[in-house]
Amino acid sequence: MSPSTPGADLPDHPDWLWRTPEPKRSYDVVIVGGGGHGLATAHYLAKNHGVTNVAVLEKGWLAGGNMARNTTIIRSNYLWDESAGIYEHALGLWENLEEELDYPILFSQRGVLNLAHSLQDVRDSVRRVEANRLNGVDAEWLDAEQVEEVCPIVNISPDVRYPVLGGTYQPRAGIAKHDYVAWGFARSADAAGIDIIQNCEVTGLDVVGGRVVGVRTTLGPIAAGKVALCSAGHTSVLAAMAGIELPLQSHPLQALVSELLEPVHPTVVMSNAVHVYVSQAHKGELVMGAGIDAYNSYTQRGAFHIIEEQMSAALELFPVFARAHVLRTWGGIVDVSPDASPIVGLTPVDNLYLNCGWGTGGFKATPGVGWVYAHTIAHDTPHPLNAPFSLDRFTTGALVDEHGAAAVAH
Repeated sequence: MSPSTPGADLPDHPDWLWRTPEPKRSYDVVIVGGGGHGLATAHYLAKNHGVTNVAVLEKGWLAGGNMARNTTIIRSNYLWDESAGIYEHALGLWENLEEELDYPILFSQRGVLNLAHSLQDVRDSVRRVEANRLNGVDAEWLDAEQVEEVCPIVNISPDVRYPVLGGTYQPRAGIAKHDYVAWGFARSADAAGIDIIQNCEVTGLDVVGGRVVGVRTTLGPIAAGKVALCSAGHTSVLAAMAGIELPLQSHPLQALVSELLEPVHPTVVMSNAVHVYVSQAHKGELVMGAGIDAYNSYTQRGAFHIIEEQMSAALELFPVFARAHVLRTWGGIVDVSPDASPIVGLTPVDNLYLNCGWGTGGFKATPGVGWVYAHTIAHDTPHPLNAPFSLDRFTTGALVDEHGAAAVAH
């Protein structure tokens, strides 16, 4: 059985992956946030720019935030040119990441289906397919029968509340093992001499004359030539320490997995109308999610009615799952921007950088944003792929509105 197939044996790991150093008193770059984006940024600072006097500070355990709490969907079929650019760059990196890191990540290109249930859904979906093709992104429009060919367990009966009229399909999309991805990046960064420091919470930013010069932490002050914020739902809290108010709202986002099942679900299926997405993980559990809880919160849990609604939606699409049992649920904290697109770039404070606002879609961008964020930090100027996602677009009005293509949550 292929390691990309549900139920496959998972690979062994080395005895150790990274050091546990004491923080130095000074670094060229301090990255605040030890999740996937922070670790990928550290990796590419070393690999692409030769910058290794770097610390990655994580207030808890490495990759214990959204990186450990997401549902691992990877795709690049976004509507606007700017989004397609950065997500397709990320997907290209995903396709070779296991070799680059010399570490298993179980990247499985099983494809992603986005279903259409109304004539307006069909119009929007076909428009997105054509936009994807113009940007060199693999995308297809499938009718209901073709949807069933890709995923035979989807209910395409016309006698349901939301009949499946078709869907978009990206064959190169898929999933990866999120913790393996984090460990692979951490191992690579550590091998380059970068310090990964866990249980080190940043409690303040030192700004002198409009320039950041260091951070205050629970392990003492650390001087820094540059500081890169990369902490998802808490980035707005950190930015406020430097007097920057970000246009972000933090919400809980829930997901769940079923008990282990034999391989039955060959792809990833998403639906805005019934509001659920479903895939099957490598070990065999069904992985399901939906949208954010409506209220603002920093708690990593959500309301029970969200779980009830997504279960109802899943059974609408997949009656075969009616007797499956929920094994566990969990939540994370997502940072949502007004246009459902990220903020990656410079700030009004010199040498302070932002990577935030990814909402529910940050995992799929992990290697791509690490690449462009490292460029931005190393050169103090945005990479062309993240230049459209600057903070000042919320004053210029040059928004990148991806509410539609962001789909149910991913």
